[in-house]
Formats: sequence, structure tokens, C-alpha cells
Amino acid sequence: AQDVAAGPEAVLDRVVSEGLAVLAKAGRTAGGVAGIGIGLPGPVEHATGRPVKPPIMPGWDGFNVVSYVQRSLPVPVLVDNDVNIMALGERAAHWPEHSNFLFIKVATGIGAGIISNGELQRGANGTAGDLGHVRVPRGDDVLCRCGNTGCLEALASGPAIAAELSRLGVPASKGSDVRRLVNEGNPLAVQALRQAGRDLGDVLATVVNLLNPSVIVLGGSLGQVGEHLMAGVREVVYRRSLPLATSHLRIALSIAGDQAAILGASQMVTQHVLSPAAIEATLQAAG
Repeated sequence: AQDVAAGPEAVLDRVVSEGLAVLAKAGRTAGGVAGIGIGLPGPVEHATGRPVKPPIMPGWDGFNVVSYVQRSLPVPVLVDNDVNIMALGERAAHWPEHSNFLFIKVATGIGAGIISNGELQRGANGTAGDLGHVRVPRGDDVLCRCGNTGCLEALASGPAIAAELSRLGVPASKGSDVRRLVNEGNPLAVQALRQAGRDLGDVLATVVNLLNPSVIVLGGSLGQVGEHLMAGVREVVYRRSLPLATSHLRIALSIAGDQAAILGASQMVTQHVLSPAAIEATLQAAG
């Protein structure tokens, strides 16, 4: 794995290198590629593909990802927030009949991909779905890395749960430690993950009342041990949301798992290639 904190050049060089290796193994050239989809763990201005002040990606703010990748692979490059891409992939592969759909990623950060009436909602500046910095009632004295207190991410993300376990005397420093402890049946880890689900449920109850989705899918690295997380979410959402909004609501764990982003990136490129504008441009180029 490549740490995004290594900076855009190092990370994208690795992406390009791996992409070229895949093409070579398949006996194909870049000329046969319809496009490239890239997901970044932070806010992205979708029209330009540039990251916008991403909190966990030092050196990436405003970086021209599209141009950098196209120097080696001269094909259309589409960039979006990774949770948006995961939402596209999960829905297309496993929930295509649901037009009002939320994908919640719980990992180092917390975010949501919002699909409403079949369309991905990015908002005015690409920050729609940034649940991680919504205030949670029990977090008044908890400082978040964004500078505010009480943010959901400061209470329910992988590092936040690990920090709470460490405070209770259980050695843990990151989300993977939480997953391991839960898989081992550590009662304090199970309890902490369920409480994280309740905190997430506090925020999602408002989201359900506001957007009325028919499906909420929980994914990300903590989604791999998500039964206890999901139990906490359900406990609060079904209690706090309006009865009509939850009458047909399903809350489930990701089926696509770690393939959701790959499926979503391919879906994003497919939508671009088959868009009316792209088809018109192709027909004009063909004469």
C-alpha cells in the first residue's frame, strides 16, 4: 500500500506504474483504454479533478491530478472523492433497483456518498456527504483534527476508537488494531465499536429524515467487522427517525467490500464514455 501522505507525485507515479504493468500483462496499450477513474480520500472539485484542502493528504491541495496522470497515460482521467466512487460501485453492482441510496465509509475518516433519484450528489463544491465533521451530542469535549470539538470523526473513526481503547488500557493505535481486537472477541473493542455505531446513528437519523434513502450501506475498513457497528446504527436510526422515513429503510453492510471503489471507478468512466456529450464528440471526430 502507498500512503497518500507521501505526496501526489510519489502516489501517482505508483498508480501509473501499476496501470502500465496491468496493460502490459494484458497485452494492451494505452490507446485501448477508454478512461481512468481515480478516487481520493478528501474533497475533490469534480470538474477539474483537483483536491481541495484534503485534511489527510499533505501537498495535494490544488494538485492537477488529471494532467499529471495524462503525461504517461494520454486518455480521459476522471477524479472524485473515494466515497462517491464507492457509492457508485456498490449500488451498480448490488443495489441497482434503489435510486435513493447512501454509502457510508467508516475508516480513518467518515464520509458518505449520496445518490438521490439515481444521480450522485456532489453539492456546489464537491463536499456533499462530509459527515465526519457533523457535531455529535456526546462529543463536546473531544477535539477534532479540523479544530472543532464534537465531530463524528473524532469519536467514531478507526483512530478515534483505537485511542479510546488505548485510554481503557487496551493496546491499539489504528483502525486495523480495532478490527483485530473485535475479531478476537475483545469485549471492550466490541463495546467501543457499537458505541461508534450509535454516534454514527445520531447523525444518520437526521440524514434519513432529510434525504429519505431506501438503503444505507456501511463500508470502509471498519465495515469489515461491521455487525456491531451496524447494530449501533440501527438502534439509534430506527428510534430517532420518522416512522414513514424508516418504514422501508434497509441498513446493510457493504457487499462489494474492498472492490467497491474499483467497481465505482469503472462505473464513472463508463458513464463518461456513454454520456451524450462524449458520444457526440466521438461521432464528430469520426467525420
